[in-house]
Amino acid sequence: MDPEIRTFLDHLRLERGLSENTATSYARDLDDFSRYLAREQRTMRDADRTVVLRYLSDLKRRGMKSTTIARRMSALRSFFRYLLREGVLQADPTANIEVASPDEHLPRVVSEEDVERLIGAVRRPDAMGLRDRAMLETLYATGMRVSELVALSLEDVELAAGFIRVFGKGKKERVVPLGEIAQDALGLYLRYARPLLVRDRGESAVFLNRLGRRMTRQGFWNILKGYARQAGVSAEVTPHTLRHSFATHLLEGGADLRVVQELLGHADISTTERYTHVTPHRLREVYRNAHPRA
Repeated sequence: MDPEIRTFLDHLRLERGLSENTATSYARDLDDFSRYLAREQRTMRDADRTVVLRYLSDLKRRGMKSTTIARRMSALRSFFRYLLREGVLQADPTANIEVASPDEHLPRVVSEEDVERLIGAVRRPDAMGLRDRAMLETLYATGMRVSELVALSLEDVELAAGFIRVFGKGKKERVVPLGEIAQDALGLYLRYARPLLVRDRGESAVFLNRLGRRMTRQGFWNILKGYARQAGVSAEVTPHTLRHSFATHLLEGGADLRVVQELLGHADISTTERYTHVTPHRLREVYRNAHPRA
């Protein structure tokens, strides 16, 4: 394996804390590019824009899916940006190279403003209001599936450390950080509201319904729909809409695709790549900042 790739993989594991599966995915993608460079009698250090473009063309000739090509390009961008920061390279050969977006249905998302209105619609000062705000803040802050949210147990929450342990599909465990706002909302609920709702001291569920039992998916769905109506959010809002919005807003804010993959618990990064579409708002923002006569 190319020594620069090996160093980069160590950086991913040790400094960025990415899982072994994610590091292996990077290794596979970068090794393919390294083999291509060897056939071209080139190295990572002298790779330029032209050879990257030829490599992308080669992937298409090999019949690679658009999702695979997008994933390879994401790996190359991360790798060359790392080499640039480390002073190994003077220029990024992947700069300003775009690949076609995968031709598939894009997830429905709501704007950040709509999310603010939705959560702001929770005005009840009682235990139910504290619970509802904590559920909405937690769902949007973590991008969890609704099934993961209602499955949370007290031992899964490390509030002081600011993270939640989530068990996703196939009981795969992942650790997801909580933002300060979600931490505060969840802390208030656990301290003041949950003790008023719980009936059985042995109940371990974090979120409880009015009977003191674990909240159900349908129960949360109904709560969410009610607040969406109160907030006057015209777009259809479902628990999965908030998950999609979480991912899209992170990527628009500059988050790395592989990190978002880890947070969402996607086994395959091609699933996460659905969120890499450019919204018109983001397009205008980039245009204004980059064009000399904008």
